[in-house]
Amino acid sequence: MTHIDLCITKGAKADDIEIRRAKGPASRFSFPKKGPIPHDAVHLFVETTMGLTRGFWGLVLEGQQPEAIQELAKAAGHASASRARVPDNSIVELLQAERLVECFEAELWGGASDGDTLRGVAQAACEASFVPMPDLNDERIGTIRSRMSDFAARWMAAPQGARFEFRYPSENS
Repeated sequence: MTHIDLCITKGAKADDIEIRRAKGPASRFSFPKKGPIPHDAVHLFVETTMGLTRGFWGLVLEGQQPEAIQELAKAAGHASASRARVPDNSIVELLQAERLVECFEAELWGGASDGDTLRGVAQAACEASFVPMPDLNDERIGTIRSRMSDFAARWMAAPQGARFEFRYPSENS
């Protein structure tokens, strides 16, 4: 199976992400800090747990450059407040992943809610983006929260410059 290896390096104002593919050059990008743990790590936990193979990391696996994904989403109908429309099928899972990531990041900032509340917020977010709500059952919620919590404990205790290695898709996805 094809995979990519990722390394997230903890920075002061931004975190660096390196992507290594079996074929082709490695790519690197930085992502500004916007929460307690890196946004792209939350994507990894959500996408692998939910089986979203065409989310952010799935598109990177297919060969998209991370910085090009935002432009791809805009061109295919990314539903933001100013561009709300039904998206092209090619980005439905990307938008589903982003809406779920936002919900789980909100829990990192404000504390976890019950499963029904989380599903309700996620449902509203998906509807606003004109995409169907994925099957976010209690088991998946628990798995995502557990993976985020385990990573957050290690991330927050780590010094600046610490490196965290992942594989996408992961062995347990």
